[in-house]
Amino acid sequence: MMTTMMKVMVTMVMVTRMVMSRNVLMMVSDDAGLEMKAYGNTVCKTPHLDELAKRSTVFTRAFTSVSSCSPSRSAILTGLPTHQNGMYGLHQGYHHFNSFDDVRSLPGIVAAAGVRTGLVGKKHVGPDSVYPFDFAHTEETESIMQVGRNITRIRQLVRQFLDTNNTRPFFLYVGFHDPHRCGHTHPEYGQFCEKFGNGEPGMGTIPDWHPVTYDPAQVVVPYFVQDTPAAREDLAAQYTTLSRLDQGVGLMMAELASAGHLNDTLVVYTSDNGIPFPAGRTNLYDPGLVEPLLVSSPQHSASWGNTSTILASHLDLTPTVLEWLQVSYPNYTIINKRQPAVLTGKSLLPYLDHGQPDAGDPKPSLDVSKQELGVWLQDVGIIRSEPAVYASHDLHEVTMYYPMRAIRTPSYKLIHNLNYKMPFPIDQDFYLSPVFQDILNRTRASLPLPWYKTLRNYYYRDEWELYDLHFDPDEKFNVAHKGRYQDVLGELRARLWAWQNQTYDPWLCGPGAVLQDSGSYATHHACLPLYNGL
Repeated sequence: MMTTMMKVMVTMVMVTRMVMSRNVLMMVSDDAGLEMKAYGNTVCKTPHLDELAKRSTVFTRAFTSVSSCSPSRSAILTGLPTHQNGMYGLHQGYHHFNSFDDVRSLPGIVAAAGVRTGLVGKKHVGPDSVYPFDFAHTEETESIMQVGRNITRIRQLVRQFLDTNNTRPFFLYVGFHDPHRCGHTHPEYGQFCEKFGNGEPGMGTIPDWHPVTYDPAQVVVPYFVQDTPAAREDLAAQYTTLSRLDQGVGLMMAELASAGHLNDTLVVYTSDNGIPFPAGRTNLYDPGLVEPLLVSSPQHSASWGNTSTILASHLDLTPTVLEWLQVSYPNYTIINKRQPAVLTGKSLLPYLDHGQPDAGDPKPSLDVSKQELGVWLQDVGIIRSEPAVYASHDLHEVTMYYPMRAIRTPSYKLIHNLNYKMPFPIDQDFYLSPVFQDILNRTRASLPLPWYKTLRNYYYRDEWELYDLHFDPDEKFNVAHKGRYQDVLGELRARLWAWQNQTYDPWLCGPGAVLQDSGSYATHHACLPLYNGL
């Protein structure tokens, strides 16, 4: 029989574990945007996301680091931009992109520190050795429709993970497939699978989902989408699918509370990339980069309901999770064996401490004063400048080669289009979408197109695009060639080049030069001119 002293000791151990416990629930939606009340959309009904926002810090200027599904998820889970972790494009099917074998990701890093890991829903990254999860129910084990859109099935799997009798802290990643388009794969369910599980004949039933439908005349048409009947109907279908996502988020939070972990778990909600509309996903314009980001910490309740306008990046999520779990980032190398992999993101936890710390990015900007020493510099110094986030995009589908790099500050956006002589590529599901077919049909028939671009200037872009976001937040007027912006252009190009250096970007020298980094150039890498006129 257990003595009274032993009972007291066991109780003290259990209490200590509860006090010490730090868990993470990360929820990532698929092609979602700012269609929620916390970001100013009062038409799309998202009561559960709104409730989560009330117990979160809402980051109003959060950005993905790449506007494509697999690359973005790899950046979220590694803290490394796509060109550094190797996930240049989509993972599935004949696209078949993978991260480098030596890359270390969040699930592997925290598991080595004794954290239990779980993944429910869309994984979309590989190889498994780089992204290992103790508990995994994904598109690789069953239908993505079930583990990504059937919120009842997702709830059951999350409950199974949380009910496991295990005292270790956990990292649980839930990858919703909503509101991704599905008109190209499952057209019987509608453009956004908005009919899947709605109880109509042949659609099946998702018990936990109560569909919400919308009048196309009432939807909010973003500035980057043409205001036509076809576009409005497309947006209305997206809104209905967003209601399923929203109710799924509510179920995840209810399961977390039921398992007794609401007050010891850091909750992060975001999406992978921009919405699948013109200028959105696969673009580095703001509609392709801007993301919802809610961070709810039980240890920072004073920050609940606050907004933060600091520039936040998906590259900040790995440092944030590691700091929360009190796990150090490992010392290792990837391709460049002389330079350890480094995280260029920052932890967002300090911003929760201060509620609204608009002092800017605590990490100094990169200096360019030493760039004459060659590429792949590890020590690039410091300059005083605006805080910035960076983006790196190479492909989406395997045929969509259009490498771009970007730097965005509160005042300016600079995009470098390396393959600018070619038309901007269009992916399969977006091509079939009503909104893009509407653009094609109106352009071909010379009909009025109430859009902020023409099809031709959407396809063909300048090598350098510079936007003054104070005067041109919609990025309509490229000022890269205007004389009064040349100092800004020079500084942003230099900072972007320095970031590419720090993150070992193989595209650093394009399109006018070729990178040499082996053989006689192994210790002094160089960009050698191609004399190709670019």
